[in-house]
Amino acid sequence: MESESDMDGILAEKARLRERLRFRRHHFTANLDGMAALTAFRTLPAPLYDVINSGDPIVSAYAATNGEPDILPLMREFVPLGRLAMPFHAARDEHMSFRLWNIGDALEKGPWRTPQPSPDSTATTPDILLCPLLGFDRSGGRLGQGGGHYDRYFAKNPNALRIGIAWSIQEVDQIACESTDMRLDAILTEQEYIDCGERTT
Repeated sequence: MESESDMDGILAEKARLRERLRFRRHHFTANLDGMAALTAFRTLPAPLYDVINSGDPIVSAYAATNGEPDILPLMREFVPLGRLAMPFHAARDEHMSFRLWNIGDALEKGPWRTPQPSPDSTATTPDILLCPLLGFDRSGGRLGQGGGHYDRYFAKNPNALRIGIAWSIQEVDQIACESTDMRLDAILTEQEYIDCGERTT
């Protein structure tokens, strides 16, 4: 367990890294070649394809904002109807759940101003979580936006596979992790698929 001073140091380091990586991602996506943008995240690597098509899992995605990789075309191609979920926030608080959503269905602004399914959509528990991030390392360390929504969901649902989605320029040598942080099982970038453990092989 970290001491209070250790915790303060980790939080400060994460805050500095978030600022740097937001700038890096913005600069990268603003200057991304048009053809590269169209072809990025359009195919599934074999290990991830096998996982998604084994046992009819529910797969969670997200609606990209602020330069995040857009994976919805990938989901349209590879995730069968009725097996796709999206994050859902009922209020502007720490709780995040998931709702079933089909490609083409309307999305509406949630309490955090991010696109999400209608409140009338069906609640579900994903088996595979494809989650956006600000930074990652090759051992599965993940740096999110700082709200802790995914971290809390990971902790409550440890059996769900955790797969980060990021541009390659979001990689860093090491993410400072707290004792409660749960590492990603894999990371998918526009250049490669990185296995971080044994659950996705």
